[in-house]
Amino acid sequence: MELDPSFISKLQDYYAKHQVIPSYSAMGKLLGIAAKSWVAHCVGRMKEAGYLKVAPDRRLSPGPRFFERRLAYAPVQAGLPNPALDDGYDLVTLDSYLVKIPSKTTLIRVKGDSMVDAGIFEGDLVVVEQQPNANVGDIVVAIVDDDFTIKYLDRDKGAFVLRPGNKAYPTIRPKGKLEIFGVMVGLVRRVDKR
Repeated sequence: MELDPSFISKLQDYYAKHQVIPSYSAMGKLLGIAAKSWVAHCVGRMKEAGYLKVAPDRRLSPGPRFFERRLAYAPVQAGLPNPALDDGYDLVTLDSYLVKIPSKTTLIRVKGDSMVDAGIFEGDLVVVEQQPNANVGDIVVAIVDDDFTIKYLDRDKGAFVLRPGNKAYPTIRPKGKLEIFGVMVGLVRRVDKR
């Protein structure tokens, strides 16, 4: 029996709503399978495929492939329209795409509009790799006079400065210590504010 992709989709939707993998009996109802042996067989196939795993407390939990999302082969044209997307796609998890070193990666919610010309808006989540060094031109989260800010790292007259991505704001020229918390490596924005 081949694993039905709709089973994975139903489990992912269930998990998104309840933050838990359903019990075998609840899974049978969810997937429309009456026989417990078929539910066990499906669970076994999902474990083999990496969608589910058994946690130390012997409960089912998401496996390494559980959070994969479809990534279309063809990019979407931001200029003039092009033919419709292929039916083809790869699978990718947002973590594998945005996070190289989980222990050094932090999501930080943006407040304010000083980086709007860089495409960073209030409410966005910036993906930051924590590191003490950065290159000129990097977008960094920095600590200046005990306050956090997100700006472009720049150099002016031999000293590091922080330039905003909005001309309405001045360049920050630290009077005291400038500390780099990390470098922005990605951005997450939900456009549907439900």
